[in-house]
Amino acid sequence: MIDLRLLREDPDRVRASQRARGEDVALVDSLLSADERRRSSGVRFDELRNEQKSLGKLIGKASPEEKADLLKRAEQLKADVKSAEAERDAADTETQQLLLRLGNLVHPDVPVGGEEDFVTLEKHGEIRDFSAEGFEPKDHLELGQLLGAIDVERGAKVSGSRFYFLTGVGALLELALVNAAIAQATAAGFTPMLTPALVRPQSMAGTGFLGQAAQDVYHLDKDDLYLVGTSEVPLAAYHMDEIIDAERLPLRYAGFSPCFRREAGSHGKDTRGIFRVHQFDKVEMFSYVAPEDSRAEHQRLLDWEKQWLTSLELPFRVIDVASGDLGSSAARKYDCEAWIPTQGKYRELTSTSDCTEFQSRRLSIRVREGKTVRPLATLNGTLCAVPRTIVAILENHQQADGSVRVPEVLRPYLGGREVLEPVVR
Repeated sequence: MIDLRLLREDPDRVRASQRARGEDVALVDSLLSADERRRSSGVRFDELRNEQKSLGKLIGKASPEEKADLLKRAEQLKADVKSAEAERDAADTETQQLLLRLGNLVHPDVPVGGEEDFVTLEKHGEIRDFSAEGFEPKDHLELGQLLGAIDVERGAKVSGSRFYFLTGVGALLELALVNAAIAQATAAGFTPMLTPALVRPQSMAGTGFLGQAAQDVYHLDKDDLYLVGTSEVPLAAYHMDEIIDAERLPLRYAGFSPCFRREAGSHGKDTRGIFRVHQFDKVEMFSYVAPEDSRAEHQRLLDWEKQWLTSLELPFRVIDVASGDLGSSAARKYDCEAWIPTQGKYRELTSTSDCTEFQSRRLSIRVREGKTVRPLATLNGTLCAVPRTIVAILENHQQADGSVRVPEVLRPYLGGREVLEPVVR
C-alpha cells in the first residue's frame, strides 16, 4: 500500500498513477474522504474519552447534590464514546479496504499505455536464419517429443489441459537449469531458499496478489490456504511483522518452488506445448533494500537476468513494461523476452519489478536506522521459469536432425552432454 500522508499531500500524483494504470481514479477521492472521516472521528473519540476521564475524577469529589447531574452526564458520555469509537473503527476499516485496492505509484519514467505500449531498451544475441541453414525449425513440442523429453498427452490424461510430464532428458534439463540458476544466484550473494507452496491469506494479500491477480490464484477453501503463483509471495512474507537492522541490508534470497496459476483469461492462448501451463517450477530472486537503493537494485536484478539469458546463448530483448501492464505492486517492471523461432516473435522469459515500499507496508516489514524505523523496499526478479526456458533452448539450439545443442553453462549439470539426441523408437 502507499503512504497515506503522500495521498493527502499530493493526491494528483496518485490520480495520475491510477489513470496511467487504467484503474479507477475515483478511488482516490473515496479514500481521501474515508481518511478524513477516520481522522476526525478519531479526534472526536479522544476528546470524549478525555472528558469522560475528567468527569470520573469530578464525580469522586462531588457533593451529593452535584453527583446526580454528573452521573447523568457520565451516562450520556458513555453512549457518546461508544458511538464515536464505532464511527472511528468503521472509518478506519473503510480506509484500509480502499487503500488495499490502490495500486503502487507508477514510476514517472514508465511508458504510459497498455500491453503493446512497452519500450524496447536493448537487444542481445543473434537470431538464427534457419532458411540459410537449409531447414525449417521445429517447435518445442515436436522437438520435445523427438527427444523423449515432453509428454503433454499423458499430462492432460492425468491432470487436464495445460499440464505435462517432463521425461528423460526433459527432466534432466529442468534439474540442470535449476542447479545452474541457483549456482549463479549463490555466486552473486543470494541465499538459496526452498519455499512453501501454500501460504496464508495475509501473505498472499500482503504481496498484492489478491487484487487484480486474484482470478489466477488457486485457493483451498477447506484450509484457507493459497497455492503460490511465484515464490515471490513466501519470500516477501518471510520477514512479515519484523524490524530489520539497516546493517543487514541488502538481504537477497533465491527461492525455488513449484508455481500454480489458473491462467484465467488465457483461453485459446499458447495451448500447444508447455509455454503457458498451470504448474511449473521457477527460481526467483528477491531483495530487501533501503528505499533509496531500490532503483539501483532493480538494475542489478535486470543485469543478473541478462547474465543468465546470455549464458544460455539465447537471443533476447529487454523491454520497459507499460503502465497498464504492471502488476498492482510494481512501480516499474522490466521484462526479458527471448526469441521463439517458430512463433517469429519475442516472448517473456524473465521479469523484474521494483515494488518500492508497497509490499513492506502491507506486510509490516520495516528497517531500523538508529532510532528511526521506517518501511523498506522489496524487489523481485525471475531468474528461471523452467518450462518457458526449455521452450527457448529447444527451439533456438535445435539442429537439422532434431537434436539440440546444450549451452555450455548447462553441460556440467547434464553429465557433460553437448547434444540432446532424438530417442530411437
